[in-house]
Amino acid sequence: MSTTTPILEAKGLSKRYGRVVALDNTDFDLMPNEILAVIGDNGAGKSTLIKALCGAVIPDSGQIFLDGKQVHFRSPMEARMAGIETVYQNLALSPALSIADNLFLGRELRKPGWTGQVLRRLDRARMAKLAREKLSELGLMTIQNINQSVETLSGGQRQGVAVARAAAFGSRVVIMDEPTAALGVKESRRVLELMQDVKRRGLPIVLISHNMPHVFEVADRIHIHRLGRRLTVIDPKQYTMSDAVAFMTGAKEPPAQPMAA
Repeated sequence: MSTTTPILEAKGLSKRYGRVVALDNTDFDLMPNEILAVIGDNGAGKSTLIKALCGAVIPDSGQIFLDGKQVHFRSPMEARMAGIETVYQNLALSPALSIADNLFLGRELRKPGWTGQVLRRLDRARMAKLAREKLSELGLMTIQNINQSVETLSGGQRQGVAVARAAAFGSRVVIMDEPTAALGVKESRRVLELMQDVKRRGLPIVLISHNMPHVFEVADRIHIHRLGRRLTVIDPKQYTMSDAVAFMTGAKEPPAQPMAA
């Protein structure tokens, strides 16, 4: 597949809630092997955009393309089946369950043969082995016991489990919604490193964040969303954080055209 063809693309997406226009004929594109940051003021519509891309919201009009083919996601599960994994701000983890159980939540592995097919018994040994492998791939083996409950983990470790789950099952795209919002400096650093690890493994990432230093540190391009539509796309190497905030708030005119990837 050409590196100039977007992995995930949207054209003319619109979404209304009564008189409120959440998306106003907006466009979006995510290129292969990049971290694309999506920034915008509160109420700009960026959350609705991301929900439309991952199947949580059905747009009123517009088109979404995955690998150049038009898709119509009716639920987050359909998007997951297509290879789009989302790490939500609240992590969507079950605190009482183990790390391994959380990694395979909703896609548990059954034992082979009749015990799995008829009795529906789970293959816990295989899930634990795969969970440990996935965490090791992302350098998360500070977690000693794969069967310990998630509620015993630190905030950074929980975020790591959520990222590992997305990286394990996201075959095309990983979307991360404010991944460092509730974390300290050290744990935020680890999550940023995890994102770079995921990118190196060949998965493009959509990062939604209000943290400008983090955005400018890891993003290859920055999609600026304003008043329900894409205002522009900038290269963080060519603009400052102050420029991005000024574009985002309307204090400064953005570049005329979105930057070519």
